[in-house]
Amino acid sequence: METLKEQYKILEFPDFGDERGNLVVIEGEDFDIPFDIKRVFYIYGSDAEVIRGRHANRRTQFVLINVAGKSKVRVTNGRENAIVELNRPRMGLYLDTMVWKDMYDFSPDSILLVLCSEHYDGSEYIRDYDAYLKEMQAKEN
Repeated sequence: METLKEQYKILEFPDFGDERGNLVVIEGEDFDIPFDIKRVFYIYGSDAEVIRGRHANRRTQFVLINVAGKSKVRVTNGRENAIVELNRPRMGLYLDTMVWKDMYDFSPDSILLVLCSEHYDGSEYIRDYDAYLKEMQAKEN
């Protein structure tokens, strides 16, 4: 069974800024993002007390980037936990399939951009944490 460290990775994107400002370029498919980007969405206007996510995905991989402000992401595989603070627009968090994610502690100016490997399919989401733990235990056996 994979360790949690094998299921997520911090990404650093190149910054081509100069005196005119910053320019961060992100390319998919074997460049910066390890998958073909099929869906993009962003979260903004969330209060610091709000918890977003609260799910795992059977097929979808994600990259989360706070393009403005900051937020935190708690990730777990049911055995190990990690908390990553997304606080730079050059920083991304890659999440493999079957990683439970909670996004929280949003700054007032937070804009959290999410890149996805799949189009939305609600049937591949696991939204109940106990059901997630059972599915992860079944995978181990």
